[in-house]
Amino acid sequence: MNSKIQKRVLEEAKYMLKTKDTVRAISQFFHVSKSTVHKDLHERLVDVDKNLYLQIEEILKYHTNIRHIRGGESTRKKYEKLDTNE
Repeated sequence: MNSKIQKRVLEEAKYMLKTKDTVRAISQFFHVSKSTVHKDLHERLVDVDKNLYLQIEEILKYHTNIRHIRGGESTRKKYEKLDTNE
């Protein structure tokens, strides 16, 4: 693996551990696509640092388990905003 990619993978993982941010937020912070962050954290990280991968996997599972709640909150906020603009 390219050393530049390996460095990015570790930086993304450490950032996620520190902030507990979503893949989307991390992709915006590092100016890469969501699919790149996803591939970095799901596929490449295991080859770079197995222990760090296991920690990140727990955070990603948490985000997957609560995504339906976040989606509902976003929809509610969207319609509240539309109601106040009318």
